[in-house]
Amino acid sequence: MEFETLWQRQARLDPAQARNYIDRFAQLRTSGSDLDGEARFVDALAPRGATVLDAGCGTGRVGGALAARGHQVTGVDLDTELLAAAQTDFPGSRWLVGDLAALELRDEAGEREAFEVVVSPGNVLAFVAPGSTGAVLKSLAAHLSPTGRLVVGFSLLKGYALETFELDAAAAGLRFAARFSTWDMRPLEPGSDFIVALLEAQLTVN
Repeated sequence: MEFETLWQRQARLDPAQARNYIDRFAQLRTSGSDLDGEARFVDALAPRGATVLDAGCGTGRVGGALAARGHQVTGVDLDTELLAAAQTDFPGSRWLVGDLAALELRDEAGEREAFEVVVSPGNVLAFVAPGSTGAVLKSLAAHLSPTGRLVVGFSLLKGYALETFELDAAAAGLRFAARFSTWDMRPLEPGSDFIVALLEAQLTVN
């Protein structure tokens, strides 16, 4: 059963939310603001021409920048208005409607798709349905290739505590490879209000 995400709840209360979001980032880009920090971070760790899942892709800002750097991008989001903007602005990539808590992307042979990098920036984990962050992380981990890596970034002031994130990550079979407080890799310190986490599948010992 699909539950209403916090983003969907806000959109229900404010039908102009998606349009305002689209316009805000269009204005930032026009003003010359640097909007590619997340893409540079992912590009630095990804193999050339990597398969990338942009989880909670919104308007495709991050996925589009990664596609421009030569990566094969699939974006997933529940907001069809944001996805329409992604399809218009970045037509060379694949943009799909999907619930991250129950994500099941399959290839033509019916096998679950695996990606070399899964990226979920932009406070996505802070806007999913309450209580579903663990399920989201499990779904994203299930779409990683054996050597794939998951990159997430979100504000620690939006109700998803670091301690809870650590427990959810462990339950999803993920381990922290690195933690930062910014997309330009400044260290995570006590009291940091933002986390950028690089996660990998935990190694299993037979």
